[in-house]
Amino acid sequence: MKSILITGGAGFIGSNFVPYFLNKYEDYYVINLDKMTYAGDLANLAEIPANHPRYSFVEGDICDRELIAQLFTEHNIKGVIHFAAESHVDNSIEGPEAFIRTNVNGTFTLLDVARKYWMESPFTYKDAYKDCRFHHISTDEVYGTLGKTGLFTEETPYAPNSPYSASKASSDMIVRSYFHTYGMQVVTTNCSNNYGPKQHDEKLIPVIIRKALGKQSIPIYGDGQNIRDWLYVMDHCKGIDLVYHKGEAGETYNIGGRNERDNLYIVNTICELLDKYKPLENGSYKQFITFVKDRPGHDRRYAIDATKIETQLGWKAEENFETGIVKTIEWYLEKYKETVS
Repeated sequence: MKSILITGGAGFIGSNFVPYFLNKYEDYYVINLDKMTYAGDLANLAEIPANHPRYSFVEGDICDRELIAQLFTEHNIKGVIHFAAESHVDNSIEGPEAFIRTNVNGTFTLLDVARKYWMESPFTYKDAYKDCRFHHISTDEVYGTLGKTGLFTEETPYAPNSPYSASKASSDMIVRSYFHTYGMQVVTTNCSNNYGPKQHDEKLIPVIIRKALGKQSIPIYGDGQNIRDWLYVMDHCKGIDLVYHKGEAGETYNIGGRNERDNLYIVNTICELLDKYKPLENGSYKQFITFVKDRPGHDRRYAIDATKIETQLGWKAEENFETGIVKTIEWYLEKYKETVS
């Protein structure tokens, strides 16, 4: 039985990944470490049975070096999959310090404790820990913004435009340095915009659904033509699993859904589906769409070239946006049925 530390496992992507990982592998013991900020919710993990023999939850901060070291020693941790991060761009504009602390200092703390626990010296692993690795989950936002054409590849220069993306870019560089300086087995994945069940209410798609069902204004930044590459969360989880087990140490893999859609398309598609699933007495949910002042530093377009993970590791997104958004809306209709008439 191998113990693996998964950080941020009560958040959106982590809480989809943990049950998937537990169900798929019977030879892992999972320690889920989450600080339980506003973005973490234990209800996201309700599908994991109480007293699961291969799972434990620990509430704690990745910046707490003493706690991290204790977990490594207590559980003999032999792998890390690092989701934990402050991730909301608007919040990073209002309060950037928390993003630097968690995303930069927290990532460093995890890396450094793992290095000292697993390794004798640079490029020399302890005999019992030769296969241990650290998987860092990052974002396409580190690459900045694209014009009307082109895609982000693993070779695209970093050009972060918000405190959030700058903090993630910094953490990516720290992870990279631990491979080149210490020979630590690290892998990094940079993903496009995730969507699906369990996403926090503050994010675009849950906001659209919740505001529409509440017959409230649905806020869309600027002209609504900002483009993102949308990745269904379970497709992302399967990609992470593949990279963690099969990816080459020191490499970065971009995971994208090849589903470029602008925000106008997103909001109109959701409204049309809600018109079908929960029709209003009069009119369409589109009547609630409202354009608001654009946010500072709002990147115009992101799009990922996922060729590397597709060709080298055999990953492929199973959902396109039109299939994934139906599953997403069905999940949120169930979630909001008690709070929205």
